[in-house]
Amino acid sequence: MTVLSTRVLNRTYLRRQLLAERVPRPAAAIVEHLVAVQGQESDAPYLGLWARSSDFAMADLTGLLQDRTVVRSALLRGTQHLCSGADYRWLRPTLQTALERMAGRAGRLGGCDPETFDAVGREIIAEGTLTRPEIARRIAARFPEADLGELALVVHLRFALLHPPPAGTWGHRGRVGCVLAEDWLGRPLAAGPDAETLVLRYLAAFGPASVKDVQVWSGLTRLAALFATLRPRLRVFRDENGMELYDLPDAPIEDADAPAPVVFLPEFDNAVLGHSDRSRILHPGDRSLVMPGWSMVHPTVLVDGFVAATWSRKGPSVEIAPFRSLRPVDRAAVEAEAERLVGFVAPGETPEVRWT
Repeated sequence: MTVLSTRVLNRTYLRRQLLAERVPRPAAAIVEHLVAVQGQESDAPYLGLWARSSDFAMADLTGLLQDRTVVRSALLRGTQHLCSGADYRWLRPTLQTALERMAGRAGRLGGCDPETFDAVGREIIAEGTLTRPEIARRIAARFPEADLGELALVVHLRFALLHPPPAGTWGHRGRVGCVLAEDWLGRPLAAGPDAETLVLRYLAAFGPASVKDVQVWSGLTRLAALFATLRPRLRVFRDENGMELYDLPDAPIEDADAPAPVVFLPEFDNAVLGHSDRSRILHPGDRSLVMPGWSMVHPTVLVDGFVAATWSRKGPSVEIAPFRSLRPVDRAAVEAEAERLVGFVAPGETPEVRWT
C-alpha cells in the first residue's frame, strides 16, 4: 500500500481545494466542488471564493444568494454553511440525524410529542420570515412545557431552514430571517439520506482522507461500514503514521515539490477544518495559535502550503502575526498578497500591511 508523505498530502490538498493556483471557475461551481462553504461569518465565503477564483467579484456570490442558486443554512457540524440549492436538497437530509442528535430528540422539548412539535413548528415558520428567537417564542406559547432558552437551538437544528438575503451577504450584521427550505427552493427535499454521495463528493475536494476525517468534517458517525462497502471502488493509501486514507480512483496525487502560492484564508475556512488530522495543512504545534478555544478559528495565511500566520483586517490595514520568522522572499510575497486582499475588500484605498 502506497505511503503518502505529509508534503504530498499537502500539495494534493491544495490542488483539491483549488488553492494551488486561482482557477477560472464560476463561483457556483466552486461552491459545489467544495460541497459546503463555511459561512459562520457573512464575509468569510466571499474571502474563501476570492482565494480560489481568478475572476471572482463580490456581486457574484450576492447574486447567487439572491437568485437562490446558493443558500445558507445550518449544515456541517450544525454550523452555518453555504451550498448550492441543488445540493441542499440531498445534503440536509443526509446530515439530519446528526443535527437532531445535537438538538436532542426529546430532551430539550420538555416531554412534548416530537411529531406534534414538528407539525406546529412548521406551521409557525410557514407564516413568514422570522428569526430563530421569534420562532422559539411562538412555539413556546404553544408548548409551555418546553424550555424557551433551548428552543432557539432546537429550531436551528431540527428544522430545515434557510436564511434568505440579506443574511449571508457581504457586511451584513443585522437580522437573520428563517424560511422553510422547501418553500424557498420551490421543491421538496430528498426523502432520505445519501451518505455515499456525501463521501464521494468529500473525497473529490478533501481526499485522500480517513474515515475519521469525513466524520469530523461532516458531524456524522459510524461511517466505517459505508467505507467498507465503497472500498473496492476506491484507492487506499497510508499516511506516514500508518492511517488508511481513501480516495477516488481517478483523482490526481500531486508531487511533493509542486509550487504553492501564498494564500489568505478567512476564519473557519474548511481547508483548515476539513480533517480530523490537520497536519497536512497545519503543523501540530501551531494548532492553538489558530484555534485558541471559545469556538474561535482565526483567519490564516498559507506559506509554502502550510499555515504560517494569522491575520486580521480593519479597513485597508492588514495585520499579520507570523508563527516564526519568514524568509525575505516569503515575507515579500505575503505583503503582496495582503495588498491584493485590500484591493478586493477596499478598492481604491491605500493598503497598509503591519507585522506583529
